[in-house]
Amino acid sequence: MGLITPPNPETMPELNVIDGIRARAKETPEKEAIVCGDIRQSWAEFDQRSNRCANALIELGIDKGDRVAILSPNSAPYAEIFIGTLKAGACIVPLSTMASSEALEKMVVDSGSKVLFLADHYRDLVAPFLENLNARLVALDFDAAGFTGYEDLLARQPETDPVIAVDWDDPFNIIYSSGTTGTPKGILHSNWMRAVQMERAEPSGYCDNARTLLSTPLYSNTTIVSFLPTLFGGSTVHLMGKFDARRYLEIAEEEQITHTMLVPVQYKRIMDIPEFDDFDLTSMRVKFSTSAPLRADVKADVLARFPGKLIEYYGLTEGGGVTILVADETPDKLHTVGAPGPGTEIKLIDVDGNEVPKGQVGEICGRSPAMMAGYFGRDDLTNDYIWHDGDGRLFFRTGDMGHFDEDGFLILSDRKKDMIISGGLNIYANDLELILLRDPTVIDAAVIGVPSEQWGETPLGLVVRKPGSDKTVEDILTDANALLGKSHRLSGIELRDTLPRSSIGKILKRELRTPYWQ
Repeated sequence: MGLITPPNPETMPELNVIDGIRARAKETPEKEAIVCGDIRQSWAEFDQRSNRCANALIELGIDKGDRVAILSPNSAPYAEIFIGTLKAGACIVPLSTMASSEALEKMVVDSGSKVLFLADHYRDLVAPFLENLNARLVALDFDAAGFTGYEDLLARQPETDPVIAVDWDDPFNIIYSSGTTGTPKGILHSNWMRAVQMERAEPSGYCDNARTLLSTPLYSNTTIVSFLPTLFGGSTVHLMGKFDARRYLEIAEEEQITHTMLVPVQYKRIMDIPEFDDFDLTSMRVKFSTSAPLRADVKADVLARFPGKLIEYYGLTEGGGVTILVADETPDKLHTVGAPGPGTEIKLIDVDGNEVPKGQVGEICGRSPAMMAGYFGRDDLTNDYIWHDGDGRLFFRTGDMGHFDEDGFLILSDRKKDMIISGGLNIYANDLELILLRDPTVIDAAVIGVPSEQWGETPLGLVVRKPGSDKTVEDILTDANALLGKSHRLSGIELRDTLPRSSIGKILKRELRTPYWQ
């Protein structure tokens, strides 16, 4: 596995993901596998179409281990291509629809993808660099010179599975960690890592006729960690092409959804729908949350009004340490992101790489059987991400800061890179944001460090007021600073109509900071 050899789980995987999905298709051919809009595919149909896709890729010259890229909204063809690529023994490279044209070119070139599947909606993004690509181009929903039509390609393929065997070390997917700014890093997951993650399928109920509603994009690991276990468990995936809070609730009611994975901003938008309590959501068994911390007040609201269990995961796309908060079972821990999951070990370190005493804040480092194989083609970056404890065991550095409470539950402080150092003191932006969000007139908030001649940098609050509120920035600032220690007070407040977020709801702090530091 290259630089990284993860520890073995208590129970070793017996099946890789794609073999598990193959088996499910044979067991329940009439059950629904994929639902997206008006398309409803049985397991038999999904199996046949993903087989055709695998054979099409082989016809296009794809060999075992080759990379296949896709840029598209969520759709039934997206699911077919994802699984078809794996059936061909290849590595899927789902591209971020939030990325710039320049970043997308870097991703396709860096991955060495030999085929690019493209949806019409994103043709303008790839137009500037198409001529530079050494890849076969497949159009999902349009006709254009230089492209092969997806349906035409599938129509001439056999429905039989090519049955390409894969090894544990073989690449499964590459997920790029950035696409809005900076140089993207390709996070390489092996077939081993994804197989280890399938241990969660049965305990989470994915094997028990689950109907999983996914509204985050399939290029995100947030989505993939529910998409794959649902299919591995022989259940049904419902895909939304684009998230809309009201439509989400309508689908959940109409389709008797049992499982869902949402990010915090989606939970907030769903719970804020005025008619939320009118929807029948009693079929919901488990709701998952990940990608960013879910605020304690939102968790409490979800527990009070949204049926089913609420489970929050904290972890990285790279893998390593994972904490789990079963919110309905620990309502006194809603301010935390839970305790280390099965097989996970987490340590906190200081700037010199030494473990910090219990109760103190440190950088979170994690170790588990589910760890990435490394950044694709970048051993130098992979090495920067690794920390070894006193026994020489390998951990992943998260770049997040936090501390454990007396019961072993992890409380996040901030991203290390978002920490504000003012007058030599560490200020965690998240702490200040939570204070701002106590104000009933504030519906969204971010705190960033801005230049200060006196202190080096100082915290600035950027807030979105509730519609119709006329509370002044001076009053918001005064109320917030009254709750903060003298050394942590905000230097100012600025009003914003919205805060920039990624497609999975993370506030883009770098984008907010840039104008102040240029």
